[in-house]
Amino acid sequence: MWHTTHVTPTRREQTRDATMSAILRAAHRRLADDGAAALSLRAVARDLGMVSSAMYRYVPSRDALLTLLIVEAYESLGDAVERAEGSIERNDLPGRFATICRAVRSWALAHPNQYALVYGSPVPGYAAPDDTIGPASRVPALLLAVLRDAQLAESGTLSESDDSAVRAALAPLRGGDALSTHDVSDDLLLRGLSAWTELFGVVSFEVFGQFTNVIAGSKRARTAFFEHQMRDAAARVRIT
Repeated sequence: MWHTTHVTPTRREQTRDATMSAILRAAHRRLADDGAAALSLRAVARDLGMVSSAMYRYVPSRDALLTLLIVEAYESLGDAVERAEGSIERNDLPGRFATICRAVRSWALAHPNQYALVYGSPVPGYAAPDDTIGPASRVPALLLAVLRDAQLAESGTLSESDDSAVRAALAPLRGGDALSTHDVSDDLLLRGLSAWTELFGVVSFEVFGQFTNVIAGSKRARTAFFEHQMRDAAARVRIT
């Protein structure tokens, strides 16, 4: 009989983990108060009563701190959406699509600062490393899975685009490792991109206040508009 051995973290490891958690909490507060572009290790260290030199033992640079926050945001969003979508029957394709959309919106409205960090204006001087690609691909992968299932149920065949410019535009998705696209047609990728951009476009407009004086501000009105847009999106990408 196999027994799982539980390894208790050393006191030093516990202290480091606690300090990292405190750093991230302080960084979140700075993010909310000052925005991502103004985030600095010096300010976070000051908030924690640390000297700047001590901070560098935990986070080597501002960009490294931004990366930690970005990955954390993507993982939090991915967890929420995967949990919601996983509760829906696999053959209920409209239900899965709608649940993904609703979960993205709910998370964004509950975490506007984290949403702004990953879907708002780029931070000047910051280039996201490859560490962010996998976490950022979790929601698109769910949308692509629903579209793949929908297309296979529809015809069992995958069609390719005759437009060379379109095929060239899809090259980054074809060459990347984060999304499995080897068995996905050009048509399906285009439908996936359409669904992804419409979902995050509508959510971004709501989170960033672009619907002010356009869509009534009540929760009921905003939800009704969102549901209408997502039903329309589902129909256009042929999820029925």
